[in-house]
Amino acid sequence: MRRLSLRARLLLLTAGLLLAGLTLVSTLVSGRLERFQLDRLDGQLRSMTELISRAAGPPPAENPTVRPDLLDPALGLFGTPYVVYLDTGGAVVGGLHSSRVPGAALPPSDALRTVPADGTAVDLDAADGSQRWRAVALRAVRWGGTVVSAAPLAEADATITQLRVSSLVTGAGLLVVLTAAGWFALGRGLRPLRRIEHTAAAIAGGDLTRRVPGLASPGTEIGHLAASLNTMLGQLEEAFADRAASEVRMRTFVADVSHELRTPLFGIKGSTELYRMGALTGASDVDDAMRRIDREATRLTALTEDLLLLAQLDDAPEDQLDRAPMDLRTLAGDARHDLRALDPSREISLTGPGGAGPPGPAPVDADEARLRQVVTNLVGNAAAHTPPGTPVRIGVGTADGRAVLEVVDDGPGMTAEQAEKVFNRFYRADRSRTRTGGADAGLGLSIARSLARAHGGDVELETALGEGACFRLALPLL
Repeated sequence: MRRLSLRARLLLLTAGLLLAGLTLVSTLVSGRLERFQLDRLDGQLRSMTELISRAAGPPPAENPTVRPDLLDPALGLFGTPYVVYLDTGGAVVGGLHSSRVPGAALPPSDALRTVPADGTAVDLDAADGSQRWRAVALRAVRWGGTVVSAAPLAEADATITQLRVSSLVTGAGLLVVLTAAGWFALGRGLRPLRRIEHTAAAIAGGDLTRRVPGLASPGTEIGHLAASLNTMLGQLEEAFADRAASEVRMRTFVADVSHELRTPLFGIKGSTELYRMGALTGASDVDDAMRRIDREATRLTALTEDLLLLAQLDDAPEDQLDRAPMDLRTLAGDARHDLRALDPSREISLTGPGGAGPPGPAPVDADEARLRQVVTNLVGNAAAHTPPGTPVRIGVGTADGRAVLEVVDDGPGMTAEQAEKVFNRFYRADRSRTRTGGADAGLGLSIARSLARAHGGDVELETALGEGACFRLALPLL
């Protein structure tokens, strides 16, 4: 059964139900007709038996004066071709039967004695077994015997047999016709499913852009199925695209990590090779090599700590925070001093959000050490990517129901493409510049955004080429 197609299984199920229905209807009709004929025959036999039971007495068993040409029509009129009179001992004392019925086809006397004398109709077999009889018996009113009337069931059986044969032939023909019609109807009805199957096969072959066409009204089952499949296919295509993009990002990330690790390692290895080869002859040369090793080791340590922090923030960001009530104004004031220490020539102003008014309160429930790391990254980014002496504004306060800290510079700004990638790990807008020993590896802004999102906020960027940049730390208010 499992090897059959859906069309064949539905057709077999429908044909089976149709066959069962036709069989049930035929059985009920033939049964009702048989019951009707038996009730009609029983009524005739009871009427005839009751009439004869009121007669004066039984006729002789062999009465030569009875004329068959008169007796046969009379018995045929009452539908009772056989009448038997039994005495109190059950012996046959007389009887009448139609000459059209041979004696061997009559019920035997022993069978007649078993008929109950209360008018209940029973079935009897002929003496030669050729047919069945229906018999009714009643007590005689004027003499102490029993009158038994019997009629053959050959006509009724023939009618029932003919009805059953007709039902069988008609039902078989109807079943064949309806099965053929059902085959074509199911083929037409399942055509949309075949188109869905072809679409699924094309998608399995790699064409993720294929969609199920509009095969039916959206309110039908096929319409619902097509819409659901198209939604699922869209999600699958998006998932595959995301996976491909993730793989590309992972390869880029691994390549960047390898590059960032290789540079300080080569510096350390080069210094140790010089020492091993005896090229460092003086104490000052050894001191310079040790300083280079220390500087590169510091870079390695910082890089690995940043990578570890990013991995922890990706896995369980809330676990990395030790929250407590605080105000972002504290961080803004410290950031102003830090930036002035980095470049005393800069003009640094402390304002409210958007540069409007004085600094305002910005209470938050946050990890101060982590937020200080975020602000340090933002300030360091402004100092590293703007010319010396470029003005910087630090804004702090409440805006749009959030606590906000802004670091705004009047530097060269970024293009839209650069702004879209600036928070990516290991991304640097100027990848060709020569880095010093403390150069950024491209993780600062990525760490800043991850820490902000761990607090339920974000780091936003507004920039345009030649118009400076505004990095905004926005957090939920306490």
